[in-house]
Amino acid sequence: MPIPEAGYPRTAAVSPRVQVVETTDSTNADVVAAVTADPAGWPHLSLLVTRDQRAGRGRLDRTWTAPAGTAIAVSVVVDASRVPLPLRGWIPLVAGAAMTRAVRGQLGGHGGTVELKWPNDVLVEGGKICGILAEAVPGTFDTVVVGAGVNTRMSRADLPVATATSFAALGAECDEDELMADYVSGLAESLAALAAGHEDRVHGDVEKLCATVGRDVSVSMPDGTTLSGRATRLDEAGRLVVEAGTIVEAVSAGDVVHVR
Repeated sequence: MPIPEAGYPRTAAVSPRVQVVETTDSTNADVVAAVTADPAGWPHLSLLVTRDQRAGRGRLDRTWTAPAGTAIAVSVVVDASRVPLPLRGWIPLVAGAAMTRAVRGQLGGHGGTVELKWPNDVLVEGGKICGILAEAVPGTFDTVVVGAGVNTRMSRADLPVATATSFAALGAECDEDELMADYVSGLAESLAALAAGHEDRVHGDVEKLCATVGRDVSVSMPDGTTLSGRATRLDEAGRLVVEAGTIVEAVSAGDVVHVR
């Protein structure tokens, strides 16, 4: 499906650069390369978007693919130097929270609970509609590229797994321009709050959206072990605190499954 003739005017109103491509292997890889080559040309909240991403990547090196025209992939440049170093772990979480609110705004008349799964997946009635991957530009901790893939026009037959969903599968039409504009605006607001020292408010806002908190979970850890217990809260760095009997562990990375 081609890009809209009108472009994305709402998104352009909140982003200094909106670059649209017909197809690419990975929006994140493209933006990382572009920022490395021309940092001044890709200021804070610049973005690249496509409806045809051929080799997208998710967390834990998973691949992310979708039939052309059935999803949008958008990668946003974040000037992380604005955020104090101890708070930068919140960047992926506030991106997930911003997308959760943006998706919720689109589905207002269609029912269904829209929630955040730690750290930054967006779920609708338990089905994943969006995944997010944040990665630092090599050679610097001051620039982060946040990529999001949103299932828009994907039919139920095209959903890659039974735990996925899409706007089309929910009987909804996605206004991509409004979705991205709301997402970028929400991301900008949360990043500004972190920069201004309002991390307590950001913490509370994200935790309220997070469906993982208060659930029994199973976490596949990077070292190959599994942690099972109750996710009780997010700590001051955005890590998921899991209590398993007398063991209390703050998880900074891992694949979380909601047990119930």
